[in-house]
Amino acid sequence: MNLTYTKQQQAFRLEVRQWLADNLPEQKLASYDTREGFEQHRVWEGKLFDARLSMVMWPEELGGRGCDLIEWLIFEEEYYAADAPMRVNQNGQLLLGSTLIEFGTDEQKKQFLPPMAASQHMWAQAWSEPNAGSDMAAITSKAIREGDHYVINGQKTWSTRASFADWCFGLFRSDPTSSRHHGLSYLMVPLDAEGVTIRPIKALNGKDAFAEIFFDNVKVPVVNRVGDEGVGWRVAMATAGFERGLLLRSPARFQQTARKLVELYKANQQTADNDPSIRNQVSEYWSAAEAYALSAYNTVGRLNQGDKIGAESSINKIFWSELDLKMHETAMRILGSRAELLDNDAQEAYWLDGFLFAQAGPIYAGSNEIQRNIIAERMLGLPRA
Repeated sequence: MNLTYTKQQQAFRLEVRQWLADNLPEQKLASYDTREGFEQHRVWEGKLFDARLSMVMWPEELGGRGCDLIEWLIFEEEYYAADAPMRVNQNGQLLLGSTLIEFGTDEQKKQFLPPMAASQHMWAQAWSEPNAGSDMAAITSKAIREGDHYVINGQKTWSTRASFADWCFGLFRSDPTSSRHHGLSYLMVPLDAEGVTIRPIKALNGKDAFAEIFFDNVKVPVVNRVGDEGVGWRVAMATAGFERGLLLRSPARFQQTARKLVELYKANQQTADNDPSIRNQVSEYWSAAEAYALSAYNTVGRLNQGDKIGAESSINKIFWSELDLKMHETAMRILGSRAELLDNDAQEAYWLDGFLFAQAGPIYAGSNEIQRNIIAERMLGLPRA
């Protein structure tokens, strides 16, 4: 694999690095799981959009920059290296946006993608239901077509940032006689529509990271459907592939955590070396983060040659979610009991917040148990248990 960058790619890296150095917020933004922080991040996303850096790999006419995936990896490396604010509209930009580019109509792309790139429209994901979590095919929320619109009734839960978002996208059963993967349609729903009720759910850190969404005779135009009626499962699986693969969690995110873990170890080496396994884990996880980045470049090279990412996205998902958890667990071991204090200095608060969030990694985007089943059946050809 040749990792030599072209002059154009090198120039792009320097441009991104300089823009971030000149434009990073002077003060750290509040958590985007609060209304104040959510709006602060919306403003930041608008600045990225104005600089044509919000969604660099989208076509220019849709709010992007027309970059390829190699340049996107370069952007992500510079973004995380600069400790820039976390991206608040990832559900929309990286998941729904990528899905619309593949499955959306020209009218949908023109209507939804530019305001999504600018974060004028913030998006939540409406997959899970009380009885349909990792088994998403068990969805029961209904969307019954009446003329030029659907009438939605049902409930979604664990919808990330739905407390503050403007829109959601998700699967609904448009054929009430269907079961499992059949008869589902993929719809985009404005969260200010009549009949929508949102109830926040607090995360481990006490913030409103999630929400339940209740739909009571909510009318949604048919033109808000992505893909054909009744075949939403196929569209949703493409979205899930983006979520589990490279887009939602780029390698740069874990490289930055690994670098910070090395710095934390060095700053606390005298006490950390009382347990020799800590030193070994720090080096192991740094190496794993670098290996994942190299694997990503290899994958992008294959995609640029026309390959597709299929079930192997499940391998990515297991790898990055468990690596993230292990790195934060090691950081907590280095810090010892003081890492458990909520009101602590910036460094320790950073690791505690990350540790709490990392607990969810093996669950969201499809639990790792389900991902192992996918790998066993679809990649290894093993029989179902």
